[in-house]
Amino acid sequence: MVSVIAQMALTIGVGVLWRYVDLGGWSAERARGALTTAVYYIFLPALVLAVLWRAPLGVESLKIALAAATGVLVSLAAMAAVGRMMRLTRGQYGALLLAASFPNATYMGLPLMVSLFGDAGGAIAIQFDLFACTPILLTLGVFLASKYGTHPETLHPLHALLKVPPLWAAAIGTLLNLAGVPQPDWAGAFLNRLGEAVVPIMLLALGMSLRLGTLTPKHLLKVSPALVIQLLLMPLAALLMVMALGVTGDTRVAVVLIAATPTMVIGLVLCDRFGLDTEMYATTATASLLLVLITLPLWHHFLV
Repeated sequence: MVSVIAQMALTIGVGVLWRYVDLGGWSAERARGALTTAVYYIFLPALVLAVLWRAPLGVESLKIALAAATGVLVSLAAMAAVGRMMRLTRGQYGALLLAASFPNATYMGLPLMVSLFGDAGGAIAIQFDLFACTPILLTLGVFLASKYGTHPETLHPLHALLKVPPLWAAAIGTLLNLAGVPQPDWAGAFLNRLGEAVVPIMLLALGMSLRLGTLTPKHLLKVSPALVIQLLLMPLAALLMVMALGVTGDTRVAVVLIAATPTMVIGLVLCDRFGLDTEMYATTATASLLLVLITLPLWHHFLV
């Protein structure tokens, strides 16, 4: 586990370095936009389709989704309660609600699970995110962002979901899987080749998105409740749920570790779009990513 985290940290570090050295004349922001767009529309859908087409799906998938949803909703409720007792603007309150409630299940959870458990781990991460986190984010999360932001807008949840290419890939892969359609060798090879680009690019882009300048004592103190909820309460809630559902073995470990990943980076886009406090969100996302270098190995040690 420590070795896997170290390798991921080094790849993320290359992305951080890019923020200070414009490689090939490309700024980190410009390059990150190109890389994440390619991942979002091409490489990640290919990986999702390949994995879900051949992964074992069934009751276990429902348990994974239920555990993921439990972690998100428990964390959201906890941050809502704690935030009411803090001196926060509406934009800060909304930013912390998102920052404390949605783990980085794809950008960090997927690479981590593939490294630890191979395709089976990747399938768990994809189900965790696309069967629970993403639908909640694009419905309840968008509603909260619009409610507390300074740029409210009406966004129909169904329209938002239909615009997510990985969700389409997940739906197609699941249907092919449940229909018993075998995955041809040529299709598997093609999709796997595209999907192999996801992990290194996502880790690189993750490093390019970090904002180390926001890590001041004042900001860290204010976001500390969100950090505790995201890194401790969420995985604990997921663990209690998988235990209650009778999930064991690598699946239990994987679900809890995904729940213990740092704050999702895509939340920065929602903060910008709806007028939430982007700096506060960035502080939480950056601090949580640094802290998981300690907390994730501890969770793994506890679970195994």
